[in-house]
Amino acid sequence: MRLSARSWVVLGAFLGILIVFTTGQVVPATSDYQAHMRVWLAGRATGITAYVLLTLLVSLGLILSHPTNQSTWKLSKRLFPWHENLFVFVVAFLVAHIVSIILDPYAGVGIAGSFVPGLSAYRSAPVALGTLGLYAALVSGITGRWSSLLPKGLWLRLHRFALVAWIVSWLHGLLAGTDSITLVPLYVGTGLAVMLAGAYRYWVSKKARPTFATSLPDAPRPLRPRPGPDGGSRAMPARPTLVRDTPPRATPADLANALAGAPLMEDLQ
Repeated sequence: MRLSARSWVVLGAFLGILIVFTTGQVVPATSDYQAHMRVWLAGRATGITAYVLLTLLVSLGLILSHPTNQSTWKLSKRLFPWHENLFVFVVAFLVAHIVSIILDPYAGVGIAGSFVPGLSAYRSAPVALGTLGLYAALVSGITGRWSSLLPKGLWLRLHRFALVAWIVSWLHGLLAGTDSITLVPLYVGTGLAVMLAGAYRYWVSKKARPTFATSLPDAPRPLRPRPGPDGGSRAMPARPTLVRDTPPRATPADLANALAGAPLMEDLQ
């Protein structure tokens, strides 16, 4: 589901119309206040849209990289095209957001404040967080798109900057906006969702914890290391779980192993 050339043209035309409209060249503003509010609303709307799309992008990334996805969920083919194309829309709305802020004469940000952290006259620290989030998102997206040009494993470490981009964007939206109080439910809800999803993924991957999906009867079982003949370890398939109501039927081979001192299966009861 890669974006076609026609989709790129439509997206660019939409953003161009939005920028031209906010500058008053389509429907001129009747007062300075209306002109100011038009540009401010465009900057705020595009910024919130970019944040929501970035939240979806990071959430899909957490699902795609989850250990259970490779074994049970198997959602990569369905979700990866959305994950890839969402980055394009995030960048597009970020561009519209930055252009609107620069065009707003009352914002006090300007070109330098938009691209150099700390040079904004308006709430320099929150605006600087937004600038850092922009750079982190670009590093994550560009290195992920052209990962074949980087050394093996490097792109994945750089791609994790997407979570950094989301965190600083969350702080930027909450602290920089003058109307952030009305948007607190949005920031709290999205913040809890992403942080809990990230903590769950980390908990499963680092501790090899069982999940609901891996506990299903049809889920593939992990390999358990067993001592090898040379004193090392070799992977052996985990013993299948038997149903308690159906006792196993003894075979001659099982009786021979039991007489030879082989350990009984721990799942038998």
